Amino acid sequence: MRLRFWKMSGTGNDFILLAGLPRGFSGAALARRLCRRRAAIGADGILVLSLRGGRLRLDYWNADGSIAFCGNGSRCAALWAKTQGWVKGSRFVLDTIRGALAVHVTGKGRAEVSMPAPKDPRLGLKLKALGRAWTVHFVDTGTPHAVVFVPNVEKIDVKPLGRALRFHKAFGKPGANVDFVAVTNGTLSLRTYERGVEDETDSCGTGVMAAAFVACALGKTGPSTRVKVRGGAVLNVSLLEGALLEGPADIVFTGEVAL
Repeated sequence: MRLRFWKMSGTGNDFILLAGLPRGFSGAALARRLCRRRAAIGADGILVLSLRGGRLRLDYWNADGSIAFCGNGSRCAALWAKTQGWVKGSRFVLDTIRGALAVHVTGKGRAEVSMPAPKDPRLGLKLKALGRAWTVHFVDTGTPHAVVFVPNVEKIDVKPLGRALRFHKAFGKPGANVDFVAVTNGTLSLRTYERGVEDETDSCGTGVMAAAFVACALGKTGPSTRVKVRGGAVLNVSLLEGALLEGPADIVFTGEVAL
């Protein structure tokens, strides 16, 4: 059996997009099989788009097979649906595990999605990791995040520290993604350790939203800000009317894989 796929990138967050699940395969199993780097296509996760009762539906699995919500993946899936003619117009709705998201295709290769409203914030947590104390801010932006402000994100050893905080008992069994954030002239720089990938990724949409929300809550930025991710791209966040995430996404290549 041969399966067609599209490789997509949302500011460095990379995905394998499928137009529906092939019969006899689960999303979790396909994610574990296809996302392995150096042994398969390689990706942070898989996006599965389908039409259900005339509505556009996105399901997402991390590389380890865990189901999740993904902000950058939602932008990628929305742009794919637009380019493939699955939807009409520049505004439409995308159903996800975290509810219906309003989508606006803002330009060629760019989309804005209405993200889940940030919830359950816990600011100013004092946690210990790798032998020292850290001030950590928790918020759920569709996925749980722990935000740590640092003077310079380039000087953080993201993988060991991110992993230590990701599994901290303060976040319970599910744990949390971990975002390291620096503020420079109102712009945020972000590096993220993602659960489910269990490594640093070049971008994380829910992490961008978490960083912007916490920065605004602490008075470090206003309700609209720009966030530069590890891959070098910049995403735009607005918290004025809901939670909006806007930025570029690309189809990198398409192909077929034997199952």
